[in-house]
Formats: sequence, C-alpha cells, structure tokens
Amino acid sequence: STYHHILIHTASCMFVPHQEPYTISKGTQLEGFCMDLLSEVAKKLGFKYRVQLVKDGSYGRQDDNGNWNGMIGEVVRGEADLAIAPLTLTAAREKAVGMTKPFMQTGISILLRKDISEGSGFFDFLTPFTAETWVGILIAYLGTAASIFIVARISPCEWSQPQSEQNRFSLLHSLWYTAGALTLQGAGPHPKALSGRVICCSWWFFTVVLLACYFSNLSSSKSSESAQLMVKGFEDLANQDTIEYGCLAGSSTLAFFKNSNNPVYRRIYEHMERTKSFVSSMDEGVRRAKEGNFAFIGESVSLDLAVARHCELVRAHEVVGMRGYSIAAAFGSPLIKNLSVAILQLSEAGELAYLRSKWWASSCIADRTKSSPVQLHSLKGMFLVLSLGLGLGALLAVLELTSKSRRGAVEQRKSCCTVLTEELSLRLRTSNASRPQENVDKDKEKA
Repeated sequence: STYHHILIHTASCMFVPHQEPYTISKGTQLEGFCMDLLSEVAKKLGFKYRVQLVKDGSYGRQDDNGNWNGMIGEVVRGEADLAIAPLTLTAAREKAVGMTKPFMQTGISILLRKDISEGSGFFDFLTPFTAETWVGILIAYLGTAASIFIVARISPCEWSQPQSEQNRFSLLHSLWYTAGALTLQGAGPHPKALSGRVICCSWWFFTVVLLACYFSNLSSSKSSESAQLMVKGFEDLANQDTIEYGCLAGSSTLAFFKNSNNPVYRRIYEHMERTKSFVSSMDEGVRRAKEGNFAFIGESVSLDLAVARHCELVRAHEVVGMRGYSIAAAFGSPLIKNLSVAILQLSEAGELAYLRSKWWASSCIADRTKSSPVQLHSLKGMFLVLSLGLGLGALLAVLELTSKSRRGAVEQRKSCCTVLTEELSLRLRTSNASRPQENVDKDKEKA
C-alpha cells in the first residue's frame, strides 16, 4: 500500500492512517478528521495519547495462516491498544478485535466525469420549467388573448361603430397578437383604447420576466452536465458496455461484489475480473475517472472527497453495501464501551456532522448552484401582476362603454342602463356586426 499510517499511544496506542482528510502532516504536527475525532473523545474520556506511524503501512488483512498484518495486527498482538482510522467494520475484524459503534457511515458508489451524460432529448427545451408552470403559462396566454378580444369589443374607443365597422381584434387575431408579444416579435394592429393598452403592457411585462427566467434556467441546465448521468446506478453500469469500470484491487469493495448473490453485482464483478480493470490505488482510480470513459467504484466518503477536490467529477446517487468506520481495540479493553458512548454523544450533538463538513468542504462553488426547473409558486408575483392588469383593463373598458352610454342616453332620452345593455348586447353578439355594412356594399355593387 502507498498509504502511510500513524500510531497513537497512551497507556494504549491508536493508529491513524496518513490519508487526506483523515490525517494530514503539517510540519511535525498532524491534523485531519481522525485527529479531531481523537481529540474530542480524549476530552470526554480524560486520557492522553501519543502518535506514531504504523509499521507496515496497511489497515489490516488476514493471511492464509490466520495472522493479521497492519493496524489490526498490532492491536491483536498488543503492540497498540486502539486504532483510529477509516477502518471498515467487518465480520472478520470483529472476530479478531473489538470495534466501537461506527463514527462514520459509508457505502459503495460510482465516480464519473460530469460530461459523461445522456444525449439531449427531443424535449429538453421544456426542462427549465415544471409541467405545472407550463400549464400556468398556457392558461395565462389564453386568458390574456380572451381579455384582449373581449375588451376590444366592449371599449368604444377601440370599436366605436359596431353596426358598420369591422372589429380588428377577432379571437384569432387576439391569439396571434398575444403569441407575437410572447416571442417579443409583435403583431399589429395594436390596441388604441387605454383599456387594451393596459392589458397589453401587463402581458409584455409578464413575457419579458418569463423569458428572462426561461433563458437563464435553460443556460444553467445546459452547463450542469451532471444533471442527467448516463450511469445513475449499478444496474445502468452493468447494462452498458461503453464506459469501462473498475475498483481498487484486493479491497473490501471488490469482496462485496465477489461475495454477493445479486445478479447485477455478480455481473459487475465478472466484468471486472474478465477485463482486469482494477486500479492499484485510490489516486489512480480518481485519475482515470478524470481522464474520462471510466467509472471508478469505491467507498462513497472517499468518492465525496474526490468530488470536493476535483470539480469535473460527480458521484452517482446510488449507494449500496452500507457499512461503518469504527475504532478498533483489543478484546476486553475497558475503553471500547466508553468510546462507543462518546461517539454516540458526539453524533447526537452534531459534532461528527460538523467535522465531516469541515474536512469534506468543496471548493467547487459553481457546481453547488445547480439549476432546477422553475416552480409555479416562484412565479406567483408575475401571475399576480398579469391578473391585476387584466382586471384593470376590463374595468377601464366597462367605464369607457358606460361613459359613451351616458352620452347616448341623453341624446336618445333613454335610461343609461338601457343604452348600456343595448350596447353590450350589440358588441358581444357572436354574429358578425359588420354584416349590414357588407350587405349595403354588395347592393351598391349590384346597382
């Protein structure tokens, strides 16, 4: 192994691997997650310690004769009392030494480059908004077109002579006009009445903000190539032959796939054995993943660290074979029970989560701001402004028609309500109001 490991001594001794971010050399001092964890449990239990490198530089593996090497071996032989490291809690180790409650949970996942992504779908242009948002936009479009159509018929400033004049804003033209404004192209003629202009201004404001949100989110979703991974889990990995994949040779990850009865995991193991796609170290696995067209299978916490340090990498969401990292000690050690209690107390107080966030902090600021489809509730202000504009426009149209009806009532010596009712009936008829004028024109042509 290329890893260095350190030994911690008190009356008992503890091992910590020299592996970022668990233990890092800083001059003559050591720092890292395991060092912080050791400091916290030592405060709670009131013991002192000293540190030295483990002799053979390995975590601990059992040979054919049943002897252990590495950190586990030194604990078994009494050369050390405690070992703090990312030691996976396994049945074999539990038989050889005592293990505390896990101080960190991990599992097996997949590391890939971000640009290993699915081909663009036919409807990827719809992804900036959710389905509910698109439905809301469609309703707003139809509602605005209907409002323009109705207001253009009601307002006398827009349609002054319904008996003889053609209404410029038919239903089809209103739909076309609203669609033109939605694409910022425009489509004449434009409304002349104040009521129609209020509605159009509200719709223009709505479309400008809407398009700004759309293009901003579309750009972000295109730049976040990790949003749609071709390999989302182990089943996807086993069912494809485009991307090569492998894990650390002789690791517990390899043993998991080798001993599994799951057919998907067995296929993955058989593929790795057939292609000999193993890597000799974690650094080699990360390097090959960065080069592209290679998926590195490893422990999720180690992969998370690689993602935090290398912004072009991403870890698949699926995690299998959950396991824990524990502190190892000799059988019968009085510290095991107390250490387990201290670890649980640190976990319940949020200290372990704090240490995890401290040492796994990501430097990839841009990758943290992945775009997500715009929800309907996030645009509620725009819809409110548009609704107020439509309502104000309809109110102004009614007031314009009421003003004309009052003048007509004085001239015709009728009540205002009667004239207003007649005007509304004339303007809202489904039949073409300009038909009398057309008949007159046809009579003239015949004459």
